[in-house]
Amino acid sequence: MFATASRRVFQNAASASACSNNFTAFFPVRCMSSIPSTMKAAVVREVGDAHALKVETDFPTPELKAGGVIVKNQFAGINFIDTYHRKGLYPRDLPFIGGQEGGGTVAAVSDEAAAQGIKVGDPVAYSVFGSYAQYTAVPAAKLLPVPEGVGLDVATSCVVQGLTAHYLTSSAHADLIKEGEWCLIHGVGGGTCQWAAQMAKLRGFKVIGTCSKGKADIGESLGCDELIVLDEVPGTSYEDYESVDIVSRVMEVTDGKGCKAVIDGIGKSTVDISIGSLAHRGIFISFGNASGAVPAFPVLRLIGKSAYVTRPKLLDYTVDRAELVSRADEIFGWLKDGKLNVSVDCSFPLEEAAEGHLYLEAGKSKGKVLYKID
Repeated sequence: MFATASRRVFQNAASASACSNNFTAFFPVRCMSSIPSTMKAAVVREVGDAHALKVETDFPTPELKAGGVIVKNQFAGINFIDTYHRKGLYPRDLPFIGGQEGGGTVAAVSDEAAAQGIKVGDPVAYSVFGSYAQYTAVPAAKLLPVPEGVGLDVATSCVVQGLTAHYLTSSAHADLIKEGEWCLIHGVGGGTCQWAAQMAKLRGFKVIGTCSKGKADIGESLGCDELIVLDEVPGTSYEDYESVDIVSRVMEVTDGKGCKAVIDGIGKSTVDISIGSLAHRGIFISFGNASGAVPAFPVLRLIGKSAYVTRPKLLDYTVDRAELVSRADEIFGWLKDGKLNVSVDCSFPLEEAAEGHLYLEAGKSKGKVLYKID
């Protein structure tokens, strides 16, 4: 039996250059026989606008590492953080493959990953750098098995936006908001905050959402207790946050108390609104820069309400596999039970990488935006 297994591994390895270049390295590896030495990928060689994202057809396929797998991607998520990397706002070493959210099937498995029960062909989703490509090397500890009944497009959507919404509504507020108290969430017509509005309701919070008129149909479907619908900035799909006195409306809805938590992924355009909408000892959770980075402000601004502010990131709320899986299990459970609805807005072919970024940055999305990868 050992000889048969050895021959099988050798035959697979001989044609799977992504795994290694010699038999010694191949021997412990299980992999598909069709992994090529080069692949299609959307690559940034110089930071810049969306057209800095160039699709290359001969980028080296990543090698399998101990404790990891190679995933053959079917989808990659497009997120605002990807645009920050592309622009150089969050610097990365050049060149780099864009993206950090993907879903597909396992194409190659290291011995260590196989010992954990991971098999070639398993459907998985993950968050690591380099997902805008046909293949991605992923540590086994970063894999999320996709349960039966959940599509790979939806599972891929869960990884960054879903997990972000989960920690925003369950942890980032540091328990300063309790069931029955008010939470303001900006931009509920878009991606992450569609998830966050629904999850906040599942947590028992009362939710005030903001969205543009063009996305009011999405906002109204989320179960918000109050929806503040804003005009759009002329010529764009972005909310005009000056078109409504949001702070006054929040105070009216909350009987003058304000919100115990404000979840804000908009940034520059909403920072004053968010701070002004806080309740006594409320927390301003600033997690994104869709309208530009939040400018520095003096901490004394918070003294009037003894308020709190945090600028969290997903990696600090998925610090180990136990935390990652715990969050994902709850999300997948809500999906399977029909308690959480995911809107996949559209899928761009990877060849249209720049168009995908332009679409997201124009504020047009009404849900998750993906690349479909062949």
